[in-house]
Amino acid sequence: MKNYSKRFLHTLLKMMIRIRRCEESLVEPILRDEVKCPVHLYSGEEAIAVGVCACLERTDYVFGNHRSHGHYLAKGGAVGPLIAEIFGKKTGCSRGRGGSMHVIDPEIGMMGSAPIVGGTISLALGAALASKIRKDQRVSVSFFGDGATGEGVLYESLNFASLKKLPLLFVCENNLYSTHLPILECRINDVIHEIGKPCSIATCRIDGNNVIEVYETAKDALDQCRRGEGPVFIEALTYRLRGHVGPDDNIQGTHTDIRPAEEIKEWTRRDPIQQFERHLLTSGMITLSEIEAMITEIDSEIRDAYQFTQNSEFPQPHELKNYVYK
Repeated sequence: MKNYSKRFLHTLLKMMIRIRRCEESLVEPILRDEVKCPVHLYSGEEAIAVGVCACLERTDYVFGNHRSHGHYLAKGGAVGPLIAEIFGKKTGCSRGRGGSMHVIDPEIGMMGSAPIVGGTISLALGAALASKIRKDQRVSVSFFGDGATGEGVLYESLNFASLKKLPLLFVCENNLYSTHLPILECRINDVIHEIGKPCSIATCRIDGNNVIEVYETAKDALDQCRRGEGPVFIEALTYRLRGHVGPDDNIQGTHTDIRPAEEIKEWTRRDPIQQFERHLLTSGMITLSEIEAMITEIDSEIRDAYQFTQNSEFPQPHELKNYVYK
């Protein structure tokens, strides 16, 4: 690993912890039925959003999917508006109209997420085309899961992005399951990144639970995009520690899901946050007291976010048509 500053490494760790603590804070409200919208938790995949977004400028664009709390936070989104949105409050980032799967903050370049599988890939493509026409040096990042590789729009976008050499980074967060279906039950070949090769796109597969590997790979890819050399496709291997939707651990035998308990145990040992903490501790780049201080500060921020949400109002029926058009 390169000689990164202590401050930079702490920033990466703190953001990963921030995302995890935010996600896990939602478990009990979901179980108590206080959250009325479906919630897809990002727990276990934090290194991807953090590693990629650490390379981005505020003006760069990010497009997400159904599991995008981490993308929103890593790009600079505030916790309060995120929690408020999940609870359907007017102070939410989508004014309480979108819920967990529709988070947006154009001011920081988080251009939106959507639950339609592959639904924002073409939007990222259009944003990248606009950036090239304007010559504004912006890069667009499209985050999507392995399930999106079954959608035709991805292949159309790969072809067009390569044809026009667009500044577009495709990031496939491969957590090995398309909802409840193992990857080899829906793909003949589980090496996803190779789908970019017929379009002459530079591709690679990386450890999505290693935040430094993600950061370094994304930085090189984004540099290529900014030089006008065309798009890059990154497949980041990872694993969600919670269920497809909600906090259910989806252990084989307990209901209709099929994730074996031993598989979950193995990937839990590869938790991206715990791995990074161990590395920083053994290299002397952080202390336990510094980690505890981070957690204390983050938990305080999350408590404030819930208080902010509790004090916020729900949208009213007569406001239904507000924000439909700018």
